Amino acid sequence: MSQPVAAVRAPRPDAAGAVIRVGEVRKAYGAVQAVDGVSFEVAPGEIFGLLGPNGAGKTTTMEMIEGLHQPDAGTIEVLGLDVRRNASQIKHRIGVQLQTAALYPQLTVEELLRLFGSFYGRQRPVDQVLEDLELGEKRTAQTKTLSGGQRQRLSVALALVNDPEVVFLDEPTTGLDPAARQGLWQVVRRMQGEGRTILMTTHYMEEAEALCDRLAIMDHGRILEIGTVDDLIGRRFQERGVRFLRRDAPPEDQLRGLAGVTRLVAEDDEVVLFTRDVPATVGALLELTTRAGTEPADLMIRRASLEDVFLDLTGRALRD
Repeated sequence: MSQPVAAVRAPRPDAAGAVIRVGEVRKAYGAVQAVDGVSFEVAPGEIFGLLGPNGAGKTTTMEMIEGLHQPDAGTIEVLGLDVRRNASQIKHRIGVQLQTAALYPQLTVEELLRLFGSFYGRQRPVDQVLEDLELGEKRTAQTKTLSGGQRQRLSVALALVNDPEVVFLDEPTTGLDPAARQGLWQVVRRMQGEGRTILMTTHYMEEAEALCDRLAIMDHGRILEIGTVDDLIGRRFQERGVRFLRRDAPPEDQLRGLAGVTRLVAEDDEVVLFTRDVPATVGALLELTTRAGTEPADLMIRRASLEDVFLDLTGRALRD
């Protein structure tokens, strides 16, 4: 259960085959533009991720697709149906795991699953759901006694009681320890293996890389980039990153002028020099800091990552 999960890259959707279509969707709350012209499509059987910090507009976007909120503008289709006109039809074919869910603390796990199953004409056997989510030993436990990881698995189980074609997962592993997070990743991959299409939000880079066939990077209500992890990195970086702490670092104009450096990205506590010639850049950096009587702290060299893409797009790192 704790084995790492490798991502399987799904093809991009074609115009006729998309399970979810979102076109120029906007949503404002007063003066705050929560979602600002978001567009994307999700292919059948794909795990598509919305990656971004809290407040990026991920949850608002997802809730509009689920039919929980009406967009101010734009179009949304799920399973070929317009969400505005066919909300009741769609709700019987989708499963929704909410970021915060009230789990009726006095009910047992089994009672809660049967209650939610009674809301639908189509149901999965409760025993099967309990087995799939590894909750069999907790079937008679009251939900208030569950651990954080067990509550998250139960929340996902409730999204599966109606055997949905499309599953929405909103920050499904927030607050979980690494072992519990890996366990839920296995569950998500199993859902995909059953032929379900999954739209998920996350602010964990590792989770996006492990699970998502494609993802959209969101910030301030907008989508900045869409693609596979390899696509996103390849479009912006052909270099390696020379990373070190900003403390006692030379001025940025001197760092930009070092041999091999193609660009510099700085945050509050770190500097990353992207270079096509690592030996030349590191040698010039050490020479520069030696003359100043310092040295680059925590110097590290690595290939560009999804975090570098986010940093390059937004000017800041995405923190857990």
